[in-house]
Amino acid sequence: MLREWKGVRQRPDEGFRRWFTDEEMDLIVWYDSDRRVKGFQLCYGKQTDQHAMTWLSRGGFTHAKVDDGESRPIGSKSTPILVQDGHIDSERLTHDFVSRATEVEEPIRNLVVKKLGQFVEQVG
Repeated sequence: MLREWKGVRQRPDEGFRRWFTDEEMDLIVWYDSDRRVKGFQLCYGKQTDQHAMTWLSRGGFTHAKVDDGESRPIGSKSTPILVQDGHIDSERLTHDFVSRATEVEEPIRNLVVKKLGQFVEQVG
């Protein structure tokens, strides 16, 4: 179940953010100076095949696979990075998110579900 982590470091140059997490998902929500949601990143598959779907009000959508840096030669593990990956099983992800997000406020849950649907319509 996604629970809010209260120890999120706030940086003045990045605006306010909130972080919800569990063993399989992370949801990071960014706010503008008026505390309106300006974007979010939903990371999922943390235990198996991690991906991140990001929505920004001024930038649209991205979907990426997390390259964890583990596939590098021994002794040279790299920092995890996001690599482009457009495929998303939106029905499964939406169901999984809704079932995990029971403690996330309804307006945030609804926004994430709405944007997941819009992303799928956009990438067809």
